[in-house]
Amino acid sequence: MSTPMQKPGRPAGGPLGVGRTYHWHATEAEIDMAMAAPAPVRLRLPTALQAVTVDLLRTAIVVIDMQNDFCAPGGWVDHLGLDYTPDRKPIAPLQALLPKLRAAGVPVIWVNWGNRPDLANMPPNQIHLYKPTGVGIGLGDPLPGNGAAVLQKDSWAAAVVDELEIAPEDIKVDKHRISGFWDTPLDSILRNLGIRSLLFAGVNTDQCVLHSLTDANFLGYGCILVEDCCATTSPGFCTEATVWNVKKCFGFVTDSAAIIGALEAQAAG
Repeated sequence: MSTPMQKPGRPAGGPLGVGRTYHWHATEAEIDMAMAAPAPVRLRLPTALQAVTVDLLRTAIVVIDMQNDFCAPGGWVDHLGLDYTPDRKPIAPLQALLPKLRAAGVPVIWVNWGNRPDLANMPPNQIHLYKPTGVGIGLGDPLPGNGAAVLQKDSWAAAVVDELEIAPEDIKVDKHRISGFWDTPLDSILRNLGIRSLLFAGVNTDQCVLHSLTDANFLGYGCILVEDCCATTSPGFCTEATVWNVKKCFGFVTDSAAIIGALEAQAAG
């Protein structure tokens, strides 16, 4: 990730911090904590229930759990005999959206379930979620087909699906709860980047996406659910309830076409 650049006329020294909208400037004689913030880069999005204008300099997209265990053949969901294909629906719209956001300078943050190999920070109630009867293939256990450890950090099971490119400038965060904010550095990263508005994508809409979004709302971020970039293997009413609650209580709802259209209109001037 690039750091703020030295501007002409400024005393020799360098920036401290990774944020484009807030950092310090250091020289041998002085630390300047009062750097002027750049003017907003405004983007108006059609959303339900109101149009929303975001600042592209202070907006990021959080893509949650688009990983092999949930979205790929041979993953944990597939091993359970469940239909994992609904969780693949965000792949195509994300393939179209993410390059456009990167080109606009919007950080892409991948938040994947990735446990410690020793499960030392996983209490019984979390382990129960994946091994409810105490037997079978649960967290950290090798999948029969390929031996990958279920949802283990740095394993194939926790990796983003091959169809989605991770760019060098993207940021990766491991989580180990339904929410991407609980006991992770996600909030610190966003604050250091100066982020105030978040787009949410990934799986499952009604579980990890929703609870990451609600935690972001509680922390004061402006939250926008990108509906076609989210999916779930849960029954349809779960998505309906999630979308309704986001619009009612926690933020706004849009889709990838609306965002791309707004970006293209802005670029065209």
